[in-house]
Amino acid sequence: MMSFKRNSIVLLFICITAVAFSQITAGKIVYERKTNLFKKYKNNDWIKDEDKNKIDYFDLYFNDTLSAFKPVESELREKMSWATAKNSVYQNFQTSQRFTLKTIWGEVLNVKDTMAVRKWKITSSTRNIAGYNCRKAVWQANDTTRIYAWYAQELQVSTGQESFNGLPGLILGLATEDGGVVYFAKKVDIVKPELTNLLPPKTKGKVYTGKELRAKLEKDYGKEKWGKAMISENFDIW
Repeated sequence: MMSFKRNSIVLLFICITAVAFSQITAGKIVYERKTNLFKKYKNNDWIKDEDKNKIDYFDLYFNDTLSAFKPVESELREKMSWATAKNSVYQNFQTSQRFTLKTIWGEVLNVKDTMAVRKWKITSSTRNIAGYNCRKAVWQANDTTRIYAWYAQELQVSTGQESFNGLPGLILGLATEDGGVVYFAKKVDIVKPELTNLLPPKTKGKVYTGKELRAKLEKDYGKEKWGKAMISENFDIW
């Protein structure tokens, strides 16, 4: 009887330890983003076949309170750098505040707002990303656009690429339904990030709310078809 109790206690300890180690709440993730410029720009006679897919890299630092998603800067001269936006997004889970350095046509604009709330539909579909078993979720962004996300419950922080969050685990994969924009984690490091990597930098210039910036862009560019598409991409999806 004593042997049985001892074995039961040992087994319980192993299970508790395994759960504790499997619930990761801090780290750094490297994402690769692939943008199909043929799909992004419908009238693409000016885009060469070799430039069809533009690759960008981003780092995500996170702990149980904060996350910071920001582009990896390259020392090499980037071809067609203007063709895709490289936003930096800082989220505070305790205050539900979000600060974004939003790039629109090369201009960096400061946006301070609340964290986005999205209605996700979690599916039974799974896939392995960067060594983690991930479950697929779907968000209907608008009448024509659906976003697929793959999140890892083992990474116990509800955050991800750009302004995305709201799932019971960290998002390692994110894609538009047509595959025009796809983010996938390439590397996950289980480290404790420095606080300086998690806090937004001191910035100059006007700080907008999302509503204020959208109103400004609609006033300046909302009558143009390309302007409407730019506004929808920046505020309805990412």
